[in-house]
Amino acid sequence: MIKTKAFLFFAILTLCFSCTNDDEKKYRIGFSQCISKDDWRKVMDHEMIVEASLNEDIDLTIFQANEDIEIQKSQIETMINDGFDVIIISPLRPDPLVSLIEKAYDKGIPVIIVDRKINSQKFTAYVGANNIDVGRMAAKYIASQNKENISVLEIKGSDNSSPVIERHLGFHQIINSDPNVSINYSIKEENLPQRLPQILDSLNIKPIHYVFGFNDNIAHDAWKITKSKATESSIKFIGVDGLNGENNGIQLVQNGVLSATVLYPTGGDEALKIAVKILRNEKVDKNNILNTTIIDFRNAEIMKNQYDKINKHQYEIESQQEKIKLQKQTYSTQSNILKLLLGLLIISLLLVVFSIYSAYSNQKKKRELEIRNKKITTQRNQIKKIAQEIKISNEAKVNFFTGLSHEFKTPITLILSSIESLSENKTLKDNKLSREVGLIFNNSKRLLRLINQLLDFRKIEDRKFILKASETNLIKFSNLIFNDFKREAQKRNITFSIETDNEDLNLFIDRNLMDKVYFNLLSNAFKFTPNNGSISIKIHDIPEINQVKIHFKDSGIGIPTSEMNQVFSAFYQGSNNNKSSSGIGLHLSKEFVELHKGSIEVKSKHGTEFIVTLYKGQAHLSTDEIVYDPDIIEETVLSFNDGYEDEVFLQNQPTQSGDHYSILIIEDNLDLANYLHGKLSKDYHIHLSDGSDAIEKAIETIPDIIMCDINVSGSLDGFEICKTLKTDLRTSHIPNIILTALNNKESYIQGLQSGADLFLTKPFSFAILQQSIKSLLYNREKLRYYFINNIHKVDTEQNFGLLEQDFISKINKHIEEHIDNSKFSVEQLAEHLNISRVQLYRKMKAILGVSISDYIQSRRLEKAKHLLDNTSLTISEIAYATGFSSPNYFSTSFKNKYQKTPKKYRSNT
Repeated sequence: MIKTKAFLFFAILTLCFSCTNDDEKKYRIGFSQCISKDDWRKVMDHEMIVEASLNEDIDLTIFQANEDIEIQKSQIETMINDGFDVIIISPLRPDPLVSLIEKAYDKGIPVIIVDRKINSQKFTAYVGANNIDVGRMAAKYIASQNKENISVLEIKGSDNSSPVIERHLGFHQIINSDPNVSINYSIKEENLPQRLPQILDSLNIKPIHYVFGFNDNIAHDAWKITKSKATESSIKFIGVDGLNGENNGIQLVQNGVLSATVLYPTGGDEALKIAVKILRNEKVDKNNILNTTIIDFRNAEIMKNQYDKINKHQYEIESQQEKIKLQKQTYSTQSNILKLLLGLLIISLLLVVFSIYSAYSNQKKKRELEIRNKKITTQRNQIKKIAQEIKISNEAKVNFFTGLSHEFKTPITLILSSIESLSENKTLKDNKLSREVGLIFNNSKRLLRLINQLLDFRKIEDRKFILKASETNLIKFSNLIFNDFKREAQKRNITFSIETDNEDLNLFIDRNLMDKVYFNLLSNAFKFTPNNGSISIKIHDIPEINQVKIHFKDSGIGIPTSEMNQVFSAFYQGSNNNKSSSGIGLHLSKEFVELHKGSIEVKSKHGTEFIVTLYKGQAHLSTDEIVYDPDIIEETVLSFNDGYEDEVFLQNQPTQSGDHYSILIIEDNLDLANYLHGKLSKDYHIHLSDGSDAIEKAIETIPDIIMCDINVSGSLDGFEICKTLKTDLRTSHIPNIILTALNNKESYIQGLQSGADLFLTKPFSFAILQQSIKSLLYNREKLRYYFINNIHKVDTEQNFGLLEQDFISKINKHIEEHIDNSKFSVEQLAEHLNISRVQLYRKMKAILGVSISDYIQSRRLEKAKHLLDNTSLTISEIAYATGFSSPNYFSTSFKNKYQKTPKKYRSNT
């Protein structure tokens, strides 16, 4: 409601004030003036300002360059970039500004050149007097004196602008055509102070009758120098400009300083008039030449009076415009106030109407809200009832789960107790069954720990944990857990260390809970640290803040930065984690540390580091949380590890020799890998991989069977490994068995899509696995036997996979292309196929059961047999045509295969 009123108010206010805005478009005209201090230039500027004031839609900006070309370039560039509607330029010289003027002209901006010309025709209009005529007028005035042998001194401007060049040209055109007039001296303005005194000193040699200065200032300066030599009475001075005002041309003529001056209009008002015409799309001439005349004693007074009237008229116009401007401002202010009052009146009326409508609307909405509130209350009560029912149901499920977990503990305890009794049996220790009993013992302990973790999670959720902290030597406690992981580190060649800066560090901790924290953090470190990595425990005593920090650092895969704040959440699993886990270990660790009033943080850079911070002493704990138990003593723990877990992942050679089939087992669970290794090594060559080097090991060994778990170490999971091997020419023929704990339809379909030949779910029967291996090998042998006895049909049969079929076809193609080359070798064939000789041998042996050299020989003999049947070539020609080095060797090979010599075979057909 409030937003609606505010919007309405501002909308009306905006409408009112928008009426006060001047919608008339303002045209921007920019003028770059090359010279700033000259009176003639100031008159030009003033004329433009006056003319602009007569046009309300014109916004004139004058830029002063102060005779600096670089400044003038910058001004023109600014006008182009700022989008001025018309650009007026008075250039200092003809060339430097040409490129910028042409740039503006090409962009469609009208350009008007004033006074001085440029060496280009890319401009819209030129305004200025004809400087050639100016020079001619001055010369004609001198020639009109009807005297003989008139001597003239010409004083030119100091630059090479178009007025200087053209005045000189016009002056000389007339003087050179009159025999009575001659130019005895021609100097530049900057040389005037030095040269003129010298010339005056030599008047007895070359007299001077007239001095022509290219502007009134130059002529006046020459008069001053001549006066200082007392020779001014014999010389007449002529200037150019004819400005009105003190020490300007007209007054100098009236005062007798100058004999005459040539009127040179500035063209400022005319340039602005042309600009206005251009903006109004009126046609203008390209060259606009201003009129000029001679001013001498005869008309100087008349010209002065005319200029005075014009100046007075301009002053009156300016005064009137200032008054009109003030009147407009007054009118605008009054108009705005009136509109504002009118707007406020309209707003007031609208607000009254709106208030009446709002009251009615509010009443209506109030009734709707009362009805809706009743519905929400009813729905809330229903939801509350359903939530209570769900809570009771969920509580029943959780209690059932907790009770079932407790039930698991009894049989596991009985299993562990029985194994402890068996461990005392010396006969068992000397028996091969010791390994499998050890496997049962270790995995029973693992299962018991997982069940305890689930029960702990339940207690944490219900906040039923009570801390039981006792004084404990932290180093002894840490060493006890450290020793449990030492063997794992040794087997995987992991650098595992523990360091402290205080061996006698005692803390109040709940040993049971802190044991779980240590175990979870170290288990994670070992799970995600590759072989040959490093894991360290560093304990730092920090007396100044009464704290201890325990650092668990590993060189594993790390944690993605974006997921760092989720690490301690329940059921969290990292996006880069392909290991199966419950996702509650770190959550429990955090809860257990916080029960100790401590904290845990994580860092991840070149691995992962967990930092547990605990307080020293007992001031932070309540009396109910402290118990008095004896400190830790060294314990001996029952273990069946000795002699059980061989370092099978470090083996480079299979464990058996002879003509056994080979199996590559890809499994990162050491217990399961050892179990399968022990069971299968009697009948097969066994190669092992934890998944990190699975592809490389498969290509290196070319086994007969590949068994792969889904969750393994390395960047690829089991499905991806299987798919990669099935699409690689070197390993595509090898049967793949997927072993996984995933027992669902989607995983089964994904396994088939990846190319797996068999999908077995855990727990699986070893007997089924063993029979499955035998069946796959038997079927492979049957297929191999069929093809070796029908080798001539290999190109057309489709019983093998597409990759194998393509592989055989490529081999046949290369053999056919080189069949007459007796030097064509297995190495050359392997090079053509882009695989190694060993891989070619193994691949061919696995598909067809024959060596590649025997296969090449067989193809040569098949070709020879075809030639014996269908051509009249001699036996020697056929021998060489099929790549045999000699006819005798060909006959021997042919007889060994077909039990007949080539000659006898041909005679029988």
